[in-house]
This record gives sequence, C-alpha cells and structure tokens, in this order.
Amino acid sequence: MDMGLQGKVAIITGGSDGIGKAAALSMAKEGANVVIVARRQEVLGQAVQDIKMATEGSVVPLSLDVTAEGAAPQMIQTALDNFGRLDIVVNNAGSAIAKTFEAVSDEDWESDFELKVWAAVRLMKGAILEMRKVGGGRIINVTNLAGRTPGPSTMPTSISRAAGIAITKGLSKDLAKDNILVTTVCIGLIKSGQHHRRYEARLEKEPNLTLDAFYDEIASGGAVYRSSVPLGRVGEPEEAGDVIAFLASERASYLTGIAVNLDGGMSAVL
Repeated sequence: MDMGLQGKVAIITGGSDGIGKAAALSMAKEGANVVIVARRQEVLGQAVQDIKMATEGSVVPLSLDVTAEGAAPQMIQTALDNFGRLDIVVNNAGSAIAKTFEAVSDEDWESDFELKVWAAVRLMKGAILEMRKVGGGRIINVTNLAGRTPGPSTMPTSISRAAGIAITKGLSKDLAKDNILVTTVCIGLIKSGQHHRRYEARLEKEPNLTLDAFYDEIASGGAVYRSSVPLGRVGEPEEAGDVIAFLASERASYLTGIAVNLDGGMSAVL
C-alpha cells in the first residue's frame, strides 16, 4: 500500500529511541524525510545510523531539550533548512511521573506540564503556519491510557496527558478547515527505554531476572502495574510506530479528532 508519505517532512520529538524512533523508521521506510529530536546526542547518533541502514529516507538529528527557550522555532527551522517544508509533527517527548496527589510537588506539576503540554503547544503553534503553506498536515500527540481513565497514584502524568487529549480534540475542530488533521495515540504498555531502566534497577536485587521475564510480569499486571494486558504481552515499539505512520499518511485522510488506544486491550473505555 502506498501511504502517500514520499517526500513528506516530519518532526518527531523524543525520536532517539522507543516509540519515537520506531515512528521515524516507519515513516522513513515510506519515503518521508524526518527530523528526530532528543537530548542525548550519542543516542540520537545511533538512531540515525540505524534508520539510514534500514531505509532510503533522509533523517536529520537535532539534539536539544524541547522545553528550552526557542526550541520550537529551532526544530521547525531545522526541517525547513534541510527539507524546505513541514507536513507532520509527532509530539512524543515525555516521561512518566506517577505519584499520589499529595506527593506531587509544585516543581513536579510545573516540569511535567512544561514537557508534555507547553513544549508541544509551542511546537504546534509554529508548525501550523508551515502546514498551511503546503495545504495541510498531520499532528499526532502521543499520550497514554491514564489520560483517559486516571487511576490512583498516577499524577501528574495522568493530568498532563488528559490535557494533551483535550488539546487534540479541540485543535482538530479549529484546523479541519485547513486540512490539518490532529489525532492522539493513547499508549498502554509498550517496550521502552523507561521500562528497560526499571528492569536494570531490578537486576541489582534480582540478578537472575531476565528481560523477557520482566516484561511477562508487567503484562500479567505484576510489579507496579495494576492491570494485565488481555493480549498477554507488552507491545513492541514498531507496533506503535506503524500506527503513528498510518495516522500521518494520506490513507488516514478522513481521521481527525480521534484517540487510538494502543494497549493490547487494557483500556476500560473505547
């Protein structure tokens, strides 16, 4: 299937590993040109090498903190300088902070919203101007299930992700006339660098624990996770990357204002 991504230009934040890297790889395979953004230069360099080895698409790394002053204009200008246009934005940068309400400090609230909400808002505001110049575009916000059905001890992440979901719906209404489609992918349990770091921390006390066993435990609702995955496994980054690439494609030209649960059936709501 031709997804209509040939020659399109995407910015993907949090693009050096996990879901962001997988989305960049999926789009590059379809001929898109991609700017991947992350803080760690060495990880970015490896991601670029991996993507270039696997695809014929062009990928440009940009090492910066998306919350830094001037980050959004720098990301957009990098896309324009290298590829002359901007068609797609994937707001994927984020981290998981999950505490009880009373344990969340003012600094936790501020840093979480700065990363997951305000940085994304600033990038979208600038990107919209460029997308209008080329007749439309795609904005995909990567959020999570807690943003739809917050559970106990899920703040501030559940609240900032709920904001991202609400922004997606409202913005889709405002931008439909410009053929700029806005969607969100609500992530459940997907293999990631964050999960791998938790695994490495467990190894200090459980040196015989294998990575497969760790992920099996997560899928069954063990460790700090409260729900099991009906499909019985943790998702692969590539499964998320392919869904994001589809939402960015011309094949998804009648989809906007929607939230896709990428969760193996975990969510209690549609």
